[in-house]
Amino acid sequence: MAAKFLELTLTPAVCRAQERAYGRRGVAPKDAPDDALTGEEAAFIAARDSFYLATVNEHGWPYLQHRGGPPGFLHVRDPHTLAFADLRGNRQLQSAGNLAGSDRVALFLMDYPRRERLKILGHARVVPAAEDPALLEAVTPSGLGRLAERAVVIRVAGFDWNCPQHITPRYTEAELAPLVKPLSRRIAELEAQLRAAGVTSSFPQP
Repeated sequence: MAAKFLELTLTPAVCRAQERAYGRRGVAPKDAPDDALTGEEAAFIAARDSFYLATVNEHGWPYLQHRGGPPGFLHVRDPHTLAFADLRGNRQLQSAGNLAGSDRVALFLMDYPRRERLKILGHARVVPAAEDPALLEAVTPSGLGRLAERAVVIRVAGFDWNCPQHITPRYTEAELAPLVKPLSRRIAELEAQLRAAGVTSSFPQP
């Protein structure tokens, strides 16, 4: 576990809960520098087509939002900085509004097939399109420029990798395609053989 993430999350209340449940408690580092993303984290982030973003509103309630886009839409600008384009959606602006009161965010990135997850804590700021159009253009996925309204820049404070326990593998259509293609091809070959033999197949076409 990265030191800063541990320092930020291993609070006295968490330590007391650990001690009550297991008879021992973790030891949090003190004054650790912010965790720096390495090539491993950068590659993992670049491969993701979605993540979950948590903010906190002015009443203290957490708000969790799903963000999706083409792989790499969450950009690693440097070892301490992430950025993405905020695209036009339902116009609720819950996350953007929350960030005006508290810049603290948590990101949860999942790789379901490999049962991996990356947790990131940071400080986020909203950058309007008019304030830095070059930044917004740089982080907007190709072909989606008309939907980009603002950029969100996240200063990474800490991160941690979770164990695969209790992660149910799930697969996207794109991930399944290489497995399904040879099966579809084989089905087509068998149906052709059936037709040549004068047998009518009742199987639906792939």
